[in-house]
Amino acid sequence: MIELRDVSKTFNTKHSTVRALKDVSLTIEDGEIFGIIGLSGAGKSTLIRCINLLERPDSGSVIVNGDDLMKFSPAQIREKRKDIGMIFQHFNLFRSRTIAENIAFPLQHRGYTKEQIDDRVTELLELVGLESKINGYPSQLSGGQKQRVGIARSLATNPKILLCDEATSALDPKTTLSILALLKDLNKKLNLTIVIVTHEMNIIKSICNEVAVMEAGEVIETDEVFNIFANPKHKITKDFIATTSNLNKIYDLLAENSIVTTLKPGETLAHFSYSGPSVVEALISTISAMFDIRLNIIFADLDIILDMPMGGLILIISGSKENQKKAFDYVRERGVKVEIIKSYD
Repeated sequence: MIELRDVSKTFNTKHSTVRALKDVSLTIEDGEIFGIIGLSGAGKSTLIRCINLLERPDSGSVIVNGDDLMKFSPAQIREKRKDIGMIFQHFNLFRSRTIAENIAFPLQHRGYTKEQIDDRVTELLELVGLESKINGYPSQLSGGQKQRVGIARSLATNPKILLCDEATSALDPKTTLSILALLKDLNKKLNLTIVIVTHEMNIIKSICNEVAVMEAGEVIETDEVFNIFANPKHKITKDFIATTSNLNKIYDLLAENSIVTTLKPGETLAHFSYSGPSVVEALISTISAMFDIRLNIIFADLDIILDMPMGGLILIISGSKENQKKAFDYVRERGVKVEIIKSYD
């Protein structure tokens, strides 16, 4: 388990003082994939680097598997880092060393025999799917392959925790998905606790169990990913979630006075959002028949988060106002959130 208690960090520059972290507290359970998301400058990279004390907090406690690293000597911290692997946005591989030598680097000067190191390197290359690249050099690899080497190197000492600082930011979307799939597989195979820092909500949605949302050095919201998507509490969280859906295009169309959003007398433009079992119910056809209304779907979005369905619809509803109200009440009773975007009065 990782526990951060009232962690603060300040950086002094030539012209100002920056409070990067302000009394941050978090708990990350063993075996979890935990996401930390925020805009640039929110403090998320500083926070993840405090977990292994690459950045030493000014105050607070950093407790990893029961040990408060803030009380450790530099030598003890270096030893503890064997249990905490880390991968970075730009891979940080040694260009002049082979792939095998890059992966072997953390094992050198630790009392391992050459045979033990060679066996471990082979095992790790198989784990990340790069067995054929053992004698190659970083310059011969794609970005995704370089990150796989970085992951293999970070796992060399059998850590229980893997920290990922914007680990997919330099990769194209397809390669990002393959790296996320690898991390998910490693989490299951090795019972590895993974902490991911990112500015992309799609990454959080794809892989994480829990997420902390950061703004201006503070954690403003933290919960299971499904709950965050289902009920975001802060504007920045809502803005991040909006980037994962096409439903918000409706607001651009409204601003443009698009013909798509032009309503006729008696029509209402509405947003239905729903999660869990209500997703699979035939609510649209049901309310159309029950309340004698017509529904025209403008946009639709459906996703699966932590094996639970979640989705939304942008619709134009026509029919009497009384019947529309009855329909809205009906779907609300079944767990569907209804937002009236625009009405023709």
